[in-house]
Amino acid sequence: MLQTVTIENARAEAERLSPLVPIGAVAALLERRIADRDGPVLVYVAKTSRRRRDLADLLRLMAGPERVAEFAPLDGLPGDGIPPSAEAMGGRMSVLRWLRDADKRPAAVVTSAAALIRRVPPRGIFKDMHLEFRPGETIDPAAVEERLARIGYRQDERVEEPGEWTARGKVLEIFPAAAPRPCRIEHEGGRIAAIRSYDPLSQRSVAETAHLIVDPATEFLPVAAGSGDAGLGRSLAAHYGRLDTFLDYVPEAEILLEEEAEAATAELFRAIAEAREGGGAEARAAEQDYLGAKEWSALVGGALAGMVGEGETSAELPRFAEDKDPFSAFAAFAAPLLKKHHRIVIAGPDDGDLMRVARRAARAAGAEARGIDGWREIRAAKGGACLVLPMPLRQGFRWPAERIAVVALADLVGQRARLGARDERPGLAARDEVFRIGDAVVHLDHGVGILDGLEQVSDGQKVLEALKLRYADGATLLVPLADIGALWRYGGGDAEVKLDRLKGAGWEKRRAGVVQAISATAERMIQRLSEKAKARAPKLVPDRAEFERFCARFPYELTPDQAGATGAVLADLASGRPMDRLLCGDVGFGKTEVALRAAAAAVFAGRQVAVVAPTTILAQQHFLAFKARFERQGIEVVRLSRLVEEAEAEAARGALAKGTARVVVGSHALLSDEVAFRDLGLVVIDEEQRFGAAQKEALRRLGNGLHTLTMTATPIPQTLQAAFVGLNEVSLLGTPPGRRRPIRTLAGPFDEATVGEALRAEKARGGQSFVVCPRIEDLEPMGARLAALAPELALVTLHGRMKGEELDEAMLAFAGGTGDVLLATSIVESGLDVPNANTMVIWRADRFGLAQLHQLRGRVGRGARRGLALLTTDPEAEPTPGGEKRLATLCEHRDLGSGLAIAARDLDLRGTGDLLGEDQAGHLQLIGLSLYRRMLERALAVARGEDVPEDWRPDLNLGAPGAIPPDYVPEADLRIEIAVLLERIEDAASLAALEAEIRDRFGPVPKPLARGFRLAELRLRCRELGIRRLDAGSKGVAARLTPDVAAPLRRRLKDGAKGGWRFAKNRLVQERPSKTTEERFAHVEALLALIEDGPGPAPARRRSAPSFRP
Repeated sequence: MLQTVTIENARAEAERLSPLVPIGAVAALLERRIADRDGPVLVYVAKTSRRRRDLADLLRLMAGPERVAEFAPLDGLPGDGIPPSAEAMGGRMSVLRWLRDADKRPAAVVTSAAALIRRVPPRGIFKDMHLEFRPGETIDPAAVEERLARIGYRQDERVEEPGEWTARGKVLEIFPAAAPRPCRIEHEGGRIAAIRSYDPLSQRSVAETAHLIVDPATEFLPVAAGSGDAGLGRSLAAHYGRLDTFLDYVPEAEILLEEEAEAATAELFRAIAEAREGGGAEARAAEQDYLGAKEWSALVGGALAGMVGEGETSAELPRFAEDKDPFSAFAAFAAPLLKKHHRIVIAGPDDGDLMRVARRAARAAGAEARGIDGWREIRAAKGGACLVLPMPLRQGFRWPAERIAVVALADLVGQRARLGARDERPGLAARDEVFRIGDAVVHLDHGVGILDGLEQVSDGQKVLEALKLRYADGATLLVPLADIGALWRYGGGDAEVKLDRLKGAGWEKRRAGVVQAISATAERMIQRLSEKAKARAPKLVPDRAEFERFCARFPYELTPDQAGATGAVLADLASGRPMDRLLCGDVGFGKTEVALRAAAAAVFAGRQVAVVAPTTILAQQHFLAFKARFERQGIEVVRLSRLVEEAEAEAARGALAKGTARVVVGSHALLSDEVAFRDLGLVVIDEEQRFGAAQKEALRRLGNGLHTLTMTATPIPQTLQAAFVGLNEVSLLGTPPGRRRPIRTLAGPFDEATVGEALRAEKARGGQSFVVCPRIEDLEPMGARLAALAPELALVTLHGRMKGEELDEAMLAFAGGTGDVLLATSIVESGLDVPNANTMVIWRADRFGLAQLHQLRGRVGRGARRGLALLTTDPEAEPTPGGEKRLATLCEHRDLGSGLAIAARDLDLRGTGDLLGEDQAGHLQLIGLSLYRRMLERALAVARGEDVPEDWRPDLNLGAPGAIPPDYVPEADLRIEIAVLLERIEDAASLAALEAEIRDRFGPVPKPLARGFRLAELRLRCRELGIRRLDAGSKGVAARLTPDVAAPLRRRLKDGAKGGWRFAKNRLVQERPSKTTEERFAHVEALLALIEDGPGPAPARRRSAPSFRP
């Protein structure tokens, strides 16, 4: 029987706190309703996507993941030229397949009206359209490949996104479209040995899986046997002929419809109608995939009754964190309830703080806190208990009917930052030394060449792989993989590559110049660091209660990176030394919240704060954000920019001088000599790369002797390099906001059909678009082009020659929803926050810088929808090699949080120059980021007077080289990467971790690669023991030692002593025949054991100039 129920709002006061009944209360009521349920499926229709996601997550924790499904809408609409993602389609198909299983179907489905309005494939299509795997079962890899293709999976070299798969030797990697992580299936002869989920970024295993289900990655499945693989059609109706609705899968379902959920469908139906009118035949065909308004009303029509009444739940739970004494406020609330035998539950993330805070709160209320593992334990607990439940909950609630009050950890302590700082040196250049085929590389002895590929060579006994390098005049050099340590990635862009001549003298001269220049740079840096260590600044420690009240008003949970960065900032402010911290994170990753807390710490420590932005629009947006947060605690925030009338500006300057205004937000106007502060303590600089040299000098004067926090998504190379070597501190915000998706980035020649379709589709979704051109002269012809392509779109044009007031007004109007497309130059690169904008088209993208492109791309996709960036080139003009490289880099770094990786590549391409000056074309372009950093770190150690070990690498000649078999790792670039990592290993723990990772990713390590790991371990031991060269052959073994190791060992051993050892100068020799490789390695082990047991000192350490060889 179909029943539609409306959830009523709680009373007016509750509505002020939350627009609907709190999510936790709804989840608790639904859990009770489906407990031990064996009847019809319960379908709950939430008003918004956010409530749907949050409710599904909580209900899974309360009732169990096997009892709850989430049915989400697609990330597209009719007329959208971009197919929906495999993740969105796979999630829907997984739920539909699950509902087809009458014995295992979920008890509840949480969904939204937008998800139900789209029709679904017919029920009969699911036969043999999913795969299941279990350890111990036997598979046919070829058959699996065929079936994956039939259900919409795409083969890729590296599995990173839902709907992808690949095969690596005896390992099958699949990212199920409906799963949170990809999985590896290890098999031997077709028999599954293990199934492990893994992190797609680190490629490391997370957990073993006993049962893997792979559901379709597309809605467009083959309709008949032999009809081919799955595809991405434009219309379900055209593909299948007949469609079902979601409720056809659960005809007896009980539907609970949130109030206003039905009203939310009006916007969706309007978007469908607009797409039909403007999209042509394809859009009209796709419209059949959706229910009409009348069909929808008939489907959900029925009795309307109240499920949640005032006597059953209440949202009137106080926010204790906003009180000056949160624990006393909690005690006043909880103690009377405990006496009445209510159960108090304190719930929050299980991050170590939960139990500590809960125990303190319980003691304040005269109770003892007791931990529980699950929601159902609450009902079994005795009245008057104070329980602690690990469960993420943003807002607490009361349940009088059950005598339960649930307090969220955020209700008690807000979202305050952890007060302990953590070490946050940049982790960005991880594996930045890796290079690929086609890259320019530096050979330490021969200079700059191009890596053309891998080539098989014979040493007379074995066939091995070697790197083929191309030099000037077509000369080639073959470098065995075992000697890859001599190669480093080149630092310049492709357009700047000047190949060296083999055996020429030019490289030697340039190399010597770099070594000398780096030493001089290190000396100046040490002086700068010394001066910095002596500097002093006010110690800023905020009033704890006021600071926590401020933090408690943040409605979301801090990401771990935000919490760590805030803790580091608070420690800097309290240190007594001037803070000089770089806060680096992509657009929308939470830099502003960290800056707000830094400002609050300074304000509540009695100091003023200045926030400087490069544009008036960005300054205005920051002003609104800071004013909204500070004014509730009586803190005056003023602004200074060209948007401000002179009377207001004069009043602001006066308030700053008197000290009544505690925070000022502005643009370049803040740098005027007319602005004076009474007690400035902190300067916050946003998007520092947008300021010119003179403005940066003014900023330095403004923050002289004070604390400075700099925010950016893509720091300029000089700033980033200064962070790498420790001239300033860095906090990285690499954790994306929850559920935010990477921006889909495509590069290619400008195609009118694609561009027009993308812009129309964005309008149909109710969104806005950007079209960006490199020059003002390009705007008029592009505007005419767009008007012809899509005349129904309202264009707004912006460029730097417009008057300031006119420009600001137009930008603010577009941000407020006026216009469909903003046609502009790169003036929109920073400062324009348009959450409704999800599409960006960049004309002549090859003419923009790398950081510019990333900043522009960050303007879209900031809301719940996935953003699209089309990087177009002129079809009639070939892009430069450097431009192509930049576009390729941006497409490659499409993941959330990739801004810092792009900045590192920009550093590699452009160089950093003199860190203490303004030159941006320095030595780094000659030798690459990773080698430059290594050399500079050694030079800094020498300049500090530290003992620096002599830089040398043991030479191993054992007649048994390691190798990476192509049938184990088919991709040549991956084989090169592994060889580089093996060569760069510096300790046994890292070597073991690398071996575990490779075994994890590719399966059991074959003998040739295992030998490579063994050789790497021997090289580490030789380095520690002072063995410069190790030889082993069929007649014996020999070790050439450093003098300080050889001398004491010679005194202990005598020629002809037991074992047959003898010395020849610094060479220890044993004539001991061996027939097999294993015998040879055994003799080598005996040699190393002899040296290890000797009394000799560790290898010599001495001060030296930085060697070029790492």
